[in-house]
Amino acid sequence: MSGNHFKGHEVSCCIKYFIFGFNILFWLLGMALVGIGLWAWSEKGVLSNISSITDLGGLDPVWLFMVVGGVMFILGFAGCIGALRENTFLLKFFSVFLGIIFFLELTTGVLAFVFKDWIKDQLNLFINNNIRAYRDDIDLQNLIDFTQEYWECCGAFGADDWNLNIYFNCTDGNPSREKCGVPFSCCTKDPAEDVINTQCGYDIRAKPDSEQKDYINVKGCVPQFEKWLQDNLTLVAGIFIGVALLQIFGICLAQNLVSDIEAVRASWVPPPLSMRRLPPHCSKKASAYYS
Repeated sequence: MSGNHFKGHEVSCCIKYFIFGFNILFWLLGMALVGIGLWAWSEKGVLSNISSITDLGGLDPVWLFMVVGGVMFILGFAGCIGALRENTFLLKFFSVFLGIIFFLELTTGVLAFVFKDWIKDQLNLFINNNIRAYRDDIDLQNLIDFTQEYWECCGAFGADDWNLNIYFNCTDGNPSREKCGVPFSCCTKDPAEDVINTQCGYDIRAKPDSEQKDYINVKGCVPQFEKWLQDNLTLVAGIFIGVALLQIFGICLAQNLVSDIEAVRASWVPPPLSMRRLPPHCSKKASAYYS
């Protein structure tokens, strides 16, 4: 946007193309996440029956892909096109949207620290709701199995939480073969076994508590998650600080680019009439005027 008709102000090409290059990666990654989410819903038949999105009692992990991918897509689009076209509206939208996300992250972190007991209760409620829906969605099932295997836990606060699931509860009227059992992801791993025994949790809760710990992980996932946070507090804090600094850096760059664009526009001087392209029927009059 520089040239003979601007008084010394120029848009920084480094900032402009850095924002463009960084955000085009975000844009493409957001598109990929949304595409994966839509593909997963298509495989589960959700797209042919939209009402089934709200039928699941627990969390559908596909929502994570859709929400995160959607946010990344919107941010990437605004930053990429805003920088490339020097569109101040899109760049301001990018800055405000990124600022809102930063504020929400900061607020969530402060509230989680202040209301730790309430967060623990909500986490317990969330896990128990997903335990109830364990067999209702294959993606949710895989997520719960991964969580229990990774943190070597079972249920929210213990294996008895699986009484909430109609397939695993110990009631007399339960006809399921999994009655009084737990998912295989609760079982302790045997290094000698190459193949996962998916029936290792059958009837395990019918045994005395003293014997259960020889076969399954008896600790709950909420205490294990708390322990993991304490053991990896430096790593978690470092990730949050790094993400926050990136967001602040992005806001500052976008605002700097907006300032450059507005400064260039404010310094624009219309060229003299003699340098303008005039229609043929006006050219003679213009020549006579300037002669």
